[in-house]
Amino acid sequence: MPRMKIINPEKPKDLNELQTSLSKLDQRLQGIAADMERTQIAEYVDLLNRPRTLIWRNLLAGTARGVGIAIGFTFFAATILYVLRILGALNLPIIGDYIADIVRIVQIQLEGKTF
Repeated sequence: MPRMKIINPEKPKDLNELQTSLSKLDQRLQGIAADMERTQIAEYVDLLNRPRTLIWRNLLAGTARGVGIAIGFTFFAATILYVLRILGALNLPIIGDYIADIVRIVQIQLEGKTF
């Protein structure tokens, strides 16, 4: 005796809802995949799996930051000293004495003497 399928009238409705749900899920997964590609997560995970490369890149980055800070501080200090020298040349009463004290302290430190 062959089996006969009984068609449930609600089944196509459930099938349509399931297809709609799967379509939305597929669109969402494609969006997540596109976001992951934009953030380059695969390259980051690959970098984490190669510790030598990670250490080398961090060493170079730290060295570059250190050199940049040293150059920036040197430029900043030179600019401040230049401005102080100009202000000292103006012989302003209060500021001139203060700047003269600073210059005297710096000169003593450069000569290697202590206070």
